[in-house]
Amino acid sequence: MSDYCVVVADGARARLFSLAQADIGEAGPNLVEISDLVNPEAEAAGKEIYSEDKSGRNASTGGGGAHGYDDHRDRHAEESERRFAKQIAAATGEALAQHKSGCLVVAADPHMLGHLRDAMGDSASGLKVKEVAKDLTKLSTHDLHEHLAADQLLPARQPA
Repeated sequence: MSDYCVVVADGARARLFSLAQADIGEAGPNLVEISDLVNPEAEAAGKEIYSEDKSGRNASTGGGGAHGYDDHRDRHAEESERRFAKQIAAATGEALAQHKSGCLVVAADPHMLGHLRDAMGDSASGLKVKEVAKDLTKLSTHDLHEHLAADQLLPARQPA
């Protein structure tokens, strides 16, 4: 059982943690990574998704000037992030049930945080939810814990 479940996410990656009590003689409590999710669409290069890697210009036939068009790549990227947020919400729900956590800490870039709020909807009701509008996915587990403890979102690690 862990009182805290922590989610850090951006459009390409999400990491889920629980806060575990330390063994006797160790510093603690400690964040333990329980899941690492990756959005393959966010990591793919332009030519892997689209037939043309550049957007918005097309040369006209007959030697005229080029004209612009919208191939809706921004909307595609937005929908990809929305789908990924739903995956994160599902994994978070499983982690919350498995670890019987009462507090959820979500740290994500502001755009993804909005998608996560929508995706989690009522599933986070009854929980104490704390949010941080920052991308912390690249921090080590130790640095993440220190950062969240400094913001008083998690209990600080106590010396052994």
